[in-house]
Amino acid sequence: MSIISEVIESTRAIIQGMSVTLSYLPKRKQTVQYPEEPVTMQPRYRGQHLLHVDEFGKEKCVACFLCAAACPSECIYIEAVDDPRSPAERVGVDERYAKVYNIDYGRCIFCGDCVAACPKDAITHGYNFELSVYNRADLLKTKDDLLITKQVQSKNYRVAFSEEDVDSEYKEV
Repeated sequence: MSIISEVIESTRAIIQGMSVTLSYLPKRKQTVQYPEEPVTMQPRYRGQHLLHVDEFGKEKCVACFLCAAACPSECIYIEAVDDPRSPAERVGVDERYAKVYNIDYGRCIFCGDCVAACPKDAITHGYNFELSVYNRADLLKTKDDLLITKQVQSKNYRVAFSEEDVDSEYKEV
């Protein structure tokens, strides 16, 4: 191949690449001025976990350990306790409840296997995305941090409608 044909091929490749770059200039930018503007979350976003309670305020978790067994990163730690009191005085909906329920977010990969494994729908993903901390030990969230009645959710977000395209032009919503 001659030098002239190599120069022509290289020039054509540069022009082709620059045309793709220049085609993005007139498009609307995806920058969000957080925290002044709310962040739009996808409906299936996996944020910090929530431990749910029933309509009477009793914990749904029965400490069956299925979420801990399903977790590939082994970040869930549970200690179960039997509650012999009457059903009206119990902490949970059953005789057994989780006395300790810890999730180490330093190890969690937000895969959702724990949510899928739970037979009582006691654990789900919330929309809390503000999980940054200065100390690695603060990534260990206890039962009090995860209970839906006590957890402080991020305020500055909104959930996208199912027909709304918020991520990019390439993602199917």
